[in-house]
Amino acid sequence: MRLAKVIGTVVATRKEDSLIGFKLLVIEEIDPREERPINNRLVAVDTLGAGEGDIVLWVQGGAARVISDEHRKAPLDVAIVGIIDAVDIADE
Repeated sequence: MRLAKVIGTVVATRKEDSLIGFKLLVIEEIDPREERPINNRLVAVDTLGAGEGDIVLWVQGGAARVISDEHRKAPLDVAIVGIIDAVDIADE
């Protein structure tokens, strides 16, 4: 799992039937220590209600496809699995 900031949305009026109803967001991976962008931008499925500016927890690959039983057949590669309230990293 990794952290990212939601930086936008994707609107697709035509898409694979199994993706109908999914909210698509553009996320940018961030360094958890400094919350600065790592320049890795992705489109992620959101089932939690995240919005622009939110810091989110995301997964990729097989983990993204198991977000729920009803969506296992959807061609998912990136999914938001948490909306972060705070990150606390102890000093090294």
